[in-house]
Amino acid sequence: MNEHLESLAPAIVWRHFRTLCNTPRPSGHEAALVALIEEWAEKHGLSHERDQIGNLLVRKLASPGCEQAPGIVLQGHLDMVAQANADHPHDFTRDPLDTYVEDGWLYARGTTLGADNGLGVAAALAVLEDESLRHGPLEALFTLEEESGMGGALNLAEGWLEGRYLLNLDSEDRGQVYIGCAGGADVLVSADLPTSPLKDDESVWQLALTGLVGGHSGIDIHKGRGNANRLLVRALRVLEPYGARLIDYQGGTLRNALPREAFAMLALDADESEAAQARLAELQSELAAELAGVDDGLRLSLEAVASPPQEALTSSASHLLIDALHAAPYGVERMSVEVPGVVETSNNLGVVTLEKGRFELCALVRSLRDSATQDMADRFRALFDLIGATTRVENAYPGWTPNPDSRLLKRFRELHQRRLDVEPEVKVIHAGLECGILGGKYPALDMISFGPQIRGAHSPDERVEVDSVEEFWGLLRALIEELAEESAESEA
Repeated sequence: MNEHLESLAPAIVWRHFRTLCNTPRPSGHEAALVALIEEWAEKHGLSHERDQIGNLLVRKLASPGCEQAPGIVLQGHLDMVAQANADHPHDFTRDPLDTYVEDGWLYARGTTLGADNGLGVAAALAVLEDESLRHGPLEALFTLEEESGMGGALNLAEGWLEGRYLLNLDSEDRGQVYIGCAGGADVLVSADLPTSPLKDDESVWQLALTGLVGGHSGIDIHKGRGNANRLLVRALRVLEPYGARLIDYQGGTLRNALPREAFAMLALDADESEAAQARLAELQSELAAELAGVDDGLRLSLEAVASPPQEALTSSASHLLIDALHAAPYGVERMSVEVPGVVETSNNLGVVTLEKGRFELCALVRSLRDSATQDMADRFRALFDLIGATTRVENAYPGWTPNPDSRLLKRFRELHQRRLDVEPEVKVIHAGLECGILGGKYPALDMISFGPQIRGAHSPDERVEVDSVEEFWGLLRALIEELAEESAESEA
């Protein structure tokens, strides 16, 4: 499948990306891809090994005469975000992606594309395969479960990497190079809430909010897009005067993707259903006006449920939960003063569920300051303590502190200027890169991050500009060849 990818340039990169598109690899299901890469490495005479968590490291000896050059680590993550449109059934653990090119961009039909970080992985594999490339010692580090909590990087073996330079290939902006990123943490809230039987004068309805754009909870958090969890809670609040009691709720699927859809089953006073429908129509118009030009596809619907459950949250529990969700922190908390134009602290209400009285929430907090991450998590704890919920923080990872005096950055900027006649923009990104974690384990590493032009990451609108991949590949090859001419002693 996806044969057309091999007709794109550079063919060596797209051939490997085709393998990634044909091999299911959502977070936690990277084993098949790891096995394929190991088999490929064996055929090419490359050494490889895994650490205790399953991260894969492939090594290639230096080209003749370049043995004394500083070692380079090419780094990317194997997993991808699994998001599909509601009308596009797709099993990310079994089905290959279905890609196509339109107007110079590559997409996947109805699903995420996995260019994040599949093209970085494909480029690293292409470097290892390219026998015309002159290079120093190479290591390609492929980590696991980046999208679900940075698990691979957090558990990476220490004393394993030998290189001096690290090229993270997980950025998404042509003409830019990244030297810092936000840290973050998952905030998990849970509670068992009281229920009571439905009353004879209550009817049961399914409330749905669909049609939002979604996107990456770091890169797109400042763009004013709708969050389905945030907006569906507003709908629940306007329905409370009509006797609304929550029965169940499902909003969002990933903590690092802006939720595009959310659904709630609720009980209403039977004689108020017509008035509730009318108020909901008014709210849809209000939300459409608020999101005009940003999220124009929003749809609210309320449909009767033929065979409903027999229990709903008590009126008090339902009211407290809806109020708490409405008050929960969301979106951009603060913009950075030190790095103008970059979000300093934010939070995404990623996944919210309620089933048979069991409430769970998973939010992803990001910040350039670890203290702000901790404070935001504490705000969640303070708020949800009021409804008797338990709050815990997991998968915390540090940010990547910028080093504007990096020798590697200087070389990349000079190279970019020579090849493209323009200096790259030097950036700090609000999204999480693994560099902060890797730098904590290997503090001597000099690191930068760059990549092709990717848009819509973490949503079914994900796409990559085809021409930018060739530009990215040219920069990567040229940088490796330039570094091969340096001696390890000159870098000491």
